[in-house]
Amino acid sequence: MGPKLEDKSLFVQAGIDPKTGLPIKLKSSDLVDCTLVEDINRALRIVDEQDAINRYTWYNLPSGLNSQLLERMLYYKGQVMFFYIKSQDKFFALPYALDGTIDVYGRFTGVTPLPYKGGHVITDASGNKKTMPWIPGLIRKPQYEVVNDEELDDNIYEESCVLLRDYTQQDAEIIISRQIINDPIIRAISEAFPLARTNLINNCGIEGLKVNDEDAQAQVEAANRTVVNAALSGRKWIPTVSNIDYQELSGSSAMKSEEYLSYMKSLDNFRLSLYGLDNGGIFQKKAHMLGAEQQMNDSNTGIILQDGLTIRQNFCDIVNSIWGLGIWCEINEVTNNMDQNLDGMIQNDLDQSGQMQGEQPEEVAA
Repeated sequence: MGPKLEDKSLFVQAGIDPKTGLPIKLKSSDLVDCTLVEDINRALRIVDEQDAINRYTWYNLPSGLNSQLLERMLYYKGQVMFFYIKSQDKFFALPYALDGTIDVYGRFTGVTPLPYKGGHVITDASGNKKTMPWIPGLIRKPQYEVVNDEELDDNIYEESCVLLRDYTQQDAEIIISRQIINDPIIRAISEAFPLARTNLINNCGIEGLKVNDEDAQAQVEAANRTVVNAALSGRKWIPTVSNIDYQELSGSSAMKSEEYLSYMKSLDNFRLSLYGLDNGGIFQKKAHMLGAEQQMNDSNTGIILQDGLTIRQNFCDIVNSIWGLGIWCEINEVTNNMDQNLDGMIQNDLDQSGQMQGEQPEEVAA
């Protein structure tokens, strides 16, 4: 029979996987090529976002904005611009792009807001993709210092904006978002549980068995896809077509599963340290740790958390000097583990508008 091209869709319609020659229904019990890493990665992404957006609490934000929304934009975009539109009599906080020049310090002298979600994306002549401005021609001049009452006029009130970044920028004015920075770390953490699981499976009595011919290939594929079932049912041998002796398949001595979990905990502590949150340090002793040792592990987290707070409070000072909104930002009580408003509970209570309940910090009241 000569060469021919087969329509793979016919195999699919017949319930056969064209790649393996096995019934498609076997994929429903596919325990080897599982999605455990992706599933754990998805769960950890949610946890990472929650850690990021709940580090700080915002007070007195204008209508349409709340603490969760503002911090979520910072988590995914890195920076936003805060500005006022007179025709709508409304304040906005949105991602932005340069629309002008830069000053002697490399700071933007003009920016235009971009939609946070659903913006129209185009490809320029160089092949780079960029989001179209939210309102073409809408340009605002960033204010980088507190505006004195003598300097304040209608032009500044209506044509200015204040930029807010998640953390102190490096040499460039646009920073990389936390979501992009932490994604590889989260991926590595999500691999730890499957590695520990594989370690347990590989050392519960199942061994490779060399078969003599290619006729057993389908059976080997089926056995590979049910290796976990084989482990749980007590079957010892799974055939594998190979020229490698069994002794070479056995590998080196197994690691303890707790070592994988210790690796995972170290990665997660590193992730938390990037936010300035309390953690056990990159290397955490299995034995009881002295207070001085724990304090040394956490020595740099306060500076990182303070960096974000300083940026946010400076942003509030500039915004309040222009628009007099009285907005403010503090470290979340749970993050700081302190009852800052002396209500007897370490938590932040929000009303239905997303604003803080109870007495405001002294900086706002002033």
